[in-house]
Amino acid sequence: MNRLLSATVAALFLLSCGPEPPAARGAPQTIRVGYFPNVTHSQAIVGLALGDFQRALGDDVTIKATTFNAGPSVIEALFGGEIDLAYIGPNPAINGFVQSKGEALRIVAGATSGGAALVVRKGAGIKRAEDLVKRRLASPQLGNTQDVALRAWLASHGLSSREKGGSVEVIPTQNPQILDLFRRGDIDGAWVPEPWASRLVVDGGGEILVDERSLWPGGDFVTAHVIVSTKFLREHPDLVRKWLEAHVSVTEWELSRPDKAKAVLNTEIGKLTGKELPDEVLAQAWARMRPAWDPIAPSLIASAEAAYRAGYLREKPDLDGIYDLALLNEVLRANALPEIAK
Repeated sequence: MNRLLSATVAALFLLSCGPEPPAARGAPQTIRVGYFPNVTHSQAIVGLALGDFQRALGDDVTIKATTFNAGPSVIEALFGGEIDLAYIGPNPAINGFVQSKGEALRIVAGATSGGAALVVRKGAGIKRAEDLVKRRLASPQLGNTQDVALRAWLASHGLSSREKGGSVEVIPTQNPQILDLFRRGDIDGAWVPEPWASRLVVDGGGEILVDERSLWPGGDFVTAHVIVSTKFLREHPDLVRKWLEAHVSVTEWELSRPDKAKAVLNTEIGKLTGKELPDEVLAQAWARMRPAWDPIAPSLIASAEAAYRAGYLREKPDLDGIYDLALLNEVLRANALPEIAK
């Protein structure tokens, strides 16, 4: 996936780095935002629905929000100059940073910790890693965050995928199709993000073999964070800071009022996708994740190293400079909250 994406995004990035149109400065401001209609992007969904971001930015700023279904599409849009800020998972952000030689983007805040699991079919006799020999597993996309996590976990138990000479078949498949395959018994399990892990349990009758939180210190690992194009960050730090003010405020509200947050989130997911999540699915999904502004940097570094070992990055990644937390820490100081170490 990375090699196919690399040529496209590199070309788009070069085009996006040209001089700013003369009329841009002084014109009415617009911030173009990307996110997924997904529980792990809850702050974007809730904050846009309740107007928190608009109030923080002011009436003279227009928010142009676009939903995406996959991280690589977000990176292509950012390289093409089509979005300025996005909520995205760790591996697509790593790919965009590496492919642009550290020029395209910066991570400015965290968004979600947790919210991914390996779910297997009940009655399939899978109770431990060794039981996955000659089994068929799915991940959402070749090289995406959960795909890398699955392959790293298999490797930690002395297993590997068939294309690497191993005994486990890993099938990259979109999340809705994963649920269909799981129900039919065409796959034995899948490593997926929320709410799909909970849907495999509730709608597919599965059981969790690995809650990914169990693999990380304190149960924390980054599932989504906020990235900004370096060009937009350089030219409009005031808008990014205001966005982060609202982001932190929405995160605090979600943590303190989870029932209200879930209600708003599900209503908006229904509007965006045409169908709300069943209450049980939403409850399970929310319980396995945590809204957060800390980007949980150690887990990103570990994920990048796992992607390199899996062959998705040609060179061992140098992520020096991928974080710019200065504006986030300004916001945290202003709200008497602990700063995030750089």
